[in-house]
Amino acid sequence: MPLSTCVLAAALTATGAVPMAQTVQSTDAAPAVPPSTPAASGLVFAGGDGPGKGRHVVLLAGDEEYRSEESLPMLAKVLSVRHGFRCTVLFSLSRATGEIDPDEQTHIPGLAALATADFVVCAWRFRELPDADMKHFVDYVESGKPLLALRTATHAFAYSRNQASPFAHWSFDSGKWPGGFGQQVLGDTWVSHHGHHGSQSTRGVADAAHADHPILRGVADVWGPTDVYGIVRLQPGDTVVLRGQVLDGMTPDSKPVAGAQNEPMMPLLWTRERTVGAARQRLITSTIGAAIDLESEGLRRAFVNAVYWGLRMEAQIDPKASVEPVGEYRPSMFGFGTWKRGVRPEQHALPPAAATKPNRQQ
Repeated sequence: MPLSTCVLAAALTATGAVPMAQTVQSTDAAPAVPPSTPAASGLVFAGGDGPGKGRHVVLLAGDEEYRSEESLPMLAKVLSVRHGFRCTVLFSLSRATGEIDPDEQTHIPGLAALATADFVVCAWRFRELPDADMKHFVDYVESGKPLLALRTATHAFAYSRNQASPFAHWSFDSGKWPGGFGQQVLGDTWVSHHGHHGSQSTRGVADAAHADHPILRGVADVWGPTDVYGIVRLQPGDTVVLRGQVLDGMTPDSKPVAGAQNEPMMPLLWTRERTVGAARQRLITSTIGAAIDLESEGLRRAFVNAVYWGLRMEAQIDPKASVEPVGEYRPSMFGFGTWKRGVRPEQHALPPAAATKPNRQQ
């Protein structure tokens, strides 16, 4: 299939009232594991004027490698301050200290917030939650509401501790429900690093058949230092919006690799619609999406547009609406064991000067 690159969009911005951030206390019942200390479990950005007013987006951070604990607070601020959505960000937390700990695979307090969510952004990797907590997520997915899955969310769950759990078949390696949540709901589970991890970066290239998809409205160049994932099980009804061009290097000017790695290019960002009861659920999956990847304005815009599309608000996607980070955004490079110690959720609150940031280009 012929491919075309994304069309360059104009830069953007617009003013609006800045919501206050507040901490969220977990109201979940205690799981059958040691209870957490009474600490704030996440953040709420109240939203305000804008197309997203009255809509609630819950963003779920929890992966050991790609720094979703840094990227999702940034994305929540953009959605709230720039677009009016009320946003809740939840994190994997240390039970002992209440600090953010992406290596903690079993403890993400506050998931009861999913009961009021209109949209979810999930960036989990190999989580295994207590059944009472997992039920909040399963109930959301099976409600037919929309979801954006980032990078490792194709393998969001790995059940090794409690294989008798009623949710064990959601595991990425499930045989009972082949490929678990990733394959059955999103389109594929973990397959492989198709690009060479840490030495071959990724350029997002619009699939020519879908270059006019609303998610690409206003999107310019998409590039990130993470590698392309192998994706092999998408179905004919799935829509590939971006394909992943493997680059021979770790800078935006690196050349495309010649040969089989790019012939054809792997799906990078795709959508699917899934029938859930009477609902037609909209799902978006992107295997590019590390914190460092989101320095790309084009990728941030694609994710913001994906929220609108998932909520059937594509008529309100403004190609010039701001997707600039609110305050400073200096993401860490991906890697295991490199997360910042001693950080609590409230440290990701809005900066005091956020109200002075313009929301549309002058």
